[in-house]
Amino acid sequence: MGKPTGFIEYTREEPPHRPVAERIQDWQEIDLLLPESQLRRQAARCMDCGIPFCHVAGCPLWNRIPEFNDLVYRGRWRDALENLHSTNNFPEVTGRVCPAPCEPACTLSINDDPVTIKHIELQIAERGFREGWIYPQMPAKRWPYRVAIVGSGPAGLAAAQQLARCGHEVTVFEKDDRIGGLLRYGIPDFKLAKSVLDRRLAQMEAEGVRFVSGVHVGEDISARYLRQSFHAVLLTMGAGKPRPLDIPGSDLRGVHFAMEFLTQQNRRVAGDPPGKLGEPIWAGGKKVLVIGGGDTGADCVGTAIRQGATSVYQIEILPKPPEGYNPETPWPMWPRILRTSTSHEEGCIRDWAVLTKRLEGENGWVKAAHACRVEWIRQNGRWVMREIPGSDFVIPCELVLLAMGFLHVVHEGLVRSLGVELDSRGNVIANNWMTSVPGVFVAGDSRRGASLVVHAITEGRQAAAAIHEYLTS
Repeated sequence: MGKPTGFIEYTREEPPHRPVAERIQDWQEIDLLLPESQLRRQAARCMDCGIPFCHVAGCPLWNRIPEFNDLVYRGRWRDALENLHSTNNFPEVTGRVCPAPCEPACTLSINDDPVTIKHIELQIAERGFREGWIYPQMPAKRWPYRVAIVGSGPAGLAAAQQLARCGHEVTVFEKDDRIGGLLRYGIPDFKLAKSVLDRRLAQMEAEGVRFVSGVHVGEDISARYLRQSFHAVLLTMGAGKPRPLDIPGSDLRGVHFAMEFLTQQNRRVAGDPPGKLGEPIWAGGKKVLVIGGGDTGADCVGTAIRQGATSVYQIEILPKPPEGYNPETPWPMWPRILRTSTSHEEGCIRDWAVLTKRLEGENGWVKAAHACRVEWIRQNGRWVMREIPGSDFVIPCELVLLAMGFLHVVHEGLVRSLGVELDSRGNVIANNWMTSVPGVFVAGDSRRGASLVVHAITEGRQAAAAIHEYLTS
């Protein structure tokens, strides 16, 4: 806890954002940092709640939140960083992109505003980099074991760092030409500047992690080669199979999956030449329709606005969530309520309970979406969707971005050639992080399906511990 009476004396202060008119002109990060005096007041709000639900129910990483809040309040920043790093390899990332399930689980959330946990976490990490407290951690012992990690997203990177610090020889394979996976290509620069990722990768390289980019395991090198060359293999490719939109007109030009759109823009910001990007997906001067109401859809909204879209319309097939409190998701559960992202604040029409029925084209290009209203009715304990008669309407659009989530890991190539067992949803099955193939492990979205960065980091850490035990016992 921080100050015993802090939660009574101080109110929650939100970290500031750059003004909308300024930030939509560039790709720089939106969030600004609270001054240290204000931040320590925010840490002082952490109360003596007995059971820290932020830690035990909210945080998938089990960050010791009351402890680092207390340390920040007392000005013991380096100790706070050590505390945070004991459970989280990349707090500078989660402090930026995590939806912070710890905050609605904060005891203050019962009848007040929660502690600004996410922003405190971010500031601890940033302070650590500024002060030079974050540097390579070398292992006390070297083992003669080689581990291959396929995929360089948050799960793969967390596992790589843990295994390298245990003294194993770790090689991370990435099919793209830059390391980072989802963090590199799936999250816009205005939410996560890639310099943030690069400085952590530099630390990991100094710790002995070997990064091999531009190599598609299962195509460029075989699964057999991988198993013969390494003592253990960890699959962390993510859930890369997007959910399709199976309606007439979905094959029109101008209809793209969200990750194609986001990846291409991240490549532009990184300086890739136009010839390397493929067919340009550009929102400038166009009416944009985003289908899907989650975080990926919101990222498409912010990206389209920065590219100069004339309008952005975002639709979701589910009903509009309630504002404020939702009795169906009581504390300390993650509340299903209406959330407005910084991208939505920049200018976007949002609509709920909308079903897209077909896409209309002209000269091969999409020009409109035909949709209708739906209602959701509970039948035998299940929600059933029904179209509302006479509710059809048309949404003019020249670019359609499909942000409806992901199904499972891509099966073609490595997964199929390894012969690992899959569950009914298409995810890789694991027992203590090992697949049905001895010596082959899995973690992150490849195992659990599309989820949060914090879940991926947690699973990467746990899989690394299982691999270490497997190799050394």
